[in-house]
Amino acid sequence: MYRTILLAYDGTREGRLALREGALLAKLFQSQVVLLAVVEPTYVPIAMDAGVGFVTSDQREEYEKVLAEGSTRLDKLGLAHKTKLQMGDPATCIVDAAKEAHADLVVIGHHKSGRLARWLHESVTTSLIENLDCSVLSGHMEISDETLFGQTA
Repeated sequence: MYRTILLAYDGTREGRLALREGALLAKLFQSQVVLLAVVEPTYVPIAMDAGVGFVTSDQREEYEKVLAEGSTRLDKLGLAHKTKLQMGDPATCIVDAAKEAHADLVVIGHHKSGRLARWLHESVTTSLIENLDCSVLSGHMEISDETLFGQTA
């Protein structure tokens, strides 16, 4: 059913839960797996002679570690996978990566936000649902090791 699954991973608790849920589906359907981490540019204020300027904060190294952590988790589960690191708007990068991989399913973690945050910014989940031609799973189910690895003796 799911030939290719894109796992969008950010290293948070929600991301780890979604990774496990996506990994279980990939094992069940013997899917190809693409693990994606997205570096969202942040701007840091700096003092200048003419006022305040903003420069981009380089978080690439931090997200390379996040991607490596997710990759290690998938290795422990015995899942062959490709990794991908992109920089930009998370929703746009996930849509582009899913289309490039011909993904049948995109799995993301759900981060709760307040009313003001939802009013100011469209949620990544909503944006994905509206812009992808494949299924989207906002995973947050706790999956035990026994379920992932089978019964241990």
